[in-house]
Amino acid sequence: MSGIDSLAPRLGGSVRGKRVLVRSDLNVPLDGARITDDGRIRASVPTITQLADAGARVVVTAHLGRPKGAPEDKYSLKPVADRLGELLGAPVAFATDTVGESAQQTVAALADGEVALLENVRFNPGETSKDDAERGAFADQLAALADAFVSDGFGVVHRKQASVYDVAQRLPHAMGGLVAKEIDVLRRLTEDPERPFVVLLGGSKVSDKLAVIDNLLGKADKLLVGGGMLFTFLVAQGHSVGKSLLEADQVDTCKEYLQRAADAGVELLLPTDIVVASAFPSADTASDPSVVPADAIPDDKLGLDIGPDSAKAFAAALTDAKTVFWNGPMGVFEFDDFAAGTRTVAEALTEVDGLSVVGGGDSAAAVRKLGFDESAFGHISTGGGASLEYLEGKDLPGIDVLED
Repeated sequence: MSGIDSLAPRLGGSVRGKRVLVRSDLNVPLDGARITDDGRIRASVPTITQLADAGARVVVTAHLGRPKGAPEDKYSLKPVADRLGELLGAPVAFATDTVGESAQQTVAALADGEVALLENVRFNPGETSKDDAERGAFADQLAALADAFVSDGFGVVHRKQASVYDVAQRLPHAMGGLVAKEIDVLRRLTEDPERPFVVLLGGSKVSDKLAVIDNLLGKADKLLVGGGMLFTFLVAQGHSVGKSLLEADQVDTCKEYLQRAADAGVELLLPTDIVVASAFPSADTASDPSVVPADAIPDDKLGLDIGPDSAKAFAAALTDAKTVFWNGPMGVFEFDDFAAGTRTVAEALTEVDGLSVVGGGDSAAAVRKLGFDESAFGHISTGGGASLEYLEGKDLPGIDVLED
């Protein structure tokens, strides 16, 4: 979406005076009532602002956390409403329920250009129900609050849920600017990436990235593997990994990937040194980091970051890249002793002369926690799970329903 002019036709013309239901992704981390990372809220502001400036009565719906279909104070969106109002520079009315009396009265009281946020949609069991009728009944109630629907929460478009999928079947609908940009970037990664194309994967588990590796092994020129998942690859190479995270049931799969990469001429780069410690770090205990060769991890140690030589090698592998996709930190970046690998590769991404994509989730959190200027990256996704499923080649229900 280049602006409200491209959105309005799909919503039935001018949005002035219309109630527009916007599905945003406002699922931010909280420490009590304090938002510790407002990246997703900031990403939602442009579409909401465009609609409000065009005179729409904007009704935002979103989820937070994983409540079990009933209200829980710790998952209330009230702190999000306050922060959204600060970013918009105007108060955001907050409904204390999803589709009940408060929601109805809050929406009815909106004037042109005003914004309201409904309480956490997952407080209603119909939002995530696997039963089409139950989910549809909730979608009917949401749709009754609006004249049109805009899908702008990329982090949930891989979910077949009431506020993502079913509402779009009931109202004139359009893709918001955030979702449109995310899909455009992902298509550039998968359909005709400028080369060299480098994929950098980290995070805890190989099993989380199996389908991505499977799909991108034939498309990428280089595949760099860090994070907790690297240890299963090391075992596949015949090395011992001490107490490090290991998915023993995936060793044979990693052996297969190593062979496929060799056969296809794809450079699959694994760390040559590892930062280890005696135990997983915590806020209450001091860590004892040391650097060891990747093929000589002591039995009583566990790996918590890629080592300095590996970080330099990964950064060097990015120097000539024209397209980079990064998903998953290189180590336990939340702790300074194990953040250097993630910091080094992030710095290298900022120097890429081409498209650099940070694939949401923990990678995006690491970029912000480590103090990087977000504008230094080509694109920071707001949806780690949705990005991965797209790159796996899966259909995204929340996108398919919009493309009618």
